[in-house]
Amino acid sequence: QFAKLGGRTLAAHSVEQARSVADFVVVVVPEDYRGDGEGADLVVTGGATRSDSVRAGLAVCDDAQFIVVQDAARPLASAPLFEAVLAAVRAGAAAAIPGVAVSDTIKQVADGVVVNTPPRDQLVAVQTPQAFAAAVLRRAHASAGVATDDAGLVEALGESVVVVAGERTNIKVTNPEDLDGLTMSGA
Repeated sequence: QFAKLGGRTLAAHSVEQARSVADFVVVVVPEDYRGDGEGADLVVTGGATRSDSVRAGLAVCDDAQFIVVQDAARPLASAPLFEAVLAAVRAGAAAAIPGVAVSDTIKQVADGVVVNTPPRDQLVAVQTPQAFAAAVLRRAHASAGVATDDAGLVEALGESVVVVAGERTNIKVTNPEDLDGLTMSGA
């Protein structure tokens, strides 16, 4: 999250876009963080897992009605994307996530053998930012469930999660090569 893109950290890019919808921006960082806050209003130390880190951020947002969770690893999420997920929650959804239709065929595999090929038209690749009614997200995290994203915890409560159109340019930086690709594309 602190790798550089265009002379600024990935986190700083995300904070800038979050400001389009947020009154208060919290950045959750590792214990050994020694940066300048990346432009956030508050910096808090995260935990051992993603869920622990989100809970640390939630703990300092007691008065919030809505929470938007963004991964610094997606520095190209646009301000309109932040606005779209938040608008869906303000309109009454418990949660809203961006998704893009998958173009690859996806296979479910067990022990190296294909067991299912779900229809592509029923699949989306999920991105961040993800927006939530704050009370729902707090309940989801209090359940101490396990999921790969916060929307999964909300789903486990039986709440509906609305999907808004994601952005193909909202690429996740997972490996150094991903960052090289963003740099080469002129980002």
